[in-house]
Amino acid sequence: MRPPVAPYLTVSPALGAIGFYAAVFKAEQKAFMPALDGLRVLHCELAINGGTVMLSDAFPEFGQTRVPLPGELATASVSLEYAQPQEVDEIFAKATQLGAKGETNPTNSFWGTRVATFRDPFGHRWILNAPLK
Repeated sequence: MRPPVAPYLTVSPALGAIGFYAAVFKAEQKAFMPALDGLRVLHCELAINGGTVMLSDAFPEFGQTRVPLPGELATASVSLEYAQPQEVDEIFAKATQLGAKGETNPTNSFWGTRVATFRDPFGHRWILNAPLK
């Protein structure tokens, strides 16, 4: 069963993003549908940190979504909550080693979490949080 809210990302190349999310977040594929052109991904559902993230390549011929533009400010972010502060540090380190751009290095926030933010190589912004013990 899918969670009641799940982000759906337009990302190109989707196959590259699937590999990145598997390496960084230990994402597991729950569904995968290739496009009829044999080059793009029509739909992929990933299990990440107990939730679901769905994604597909851009399909400009349908005209309803696009990938983030380089240097463009993010209009949405995907926020992930972890149990342990060290998970934030580990995931941030792995993401930036694999090409993500760090925006906020892991830090202890005034609101009581370990927090970090990064932009993945495909333009999507991720927020990592874990409660401070």
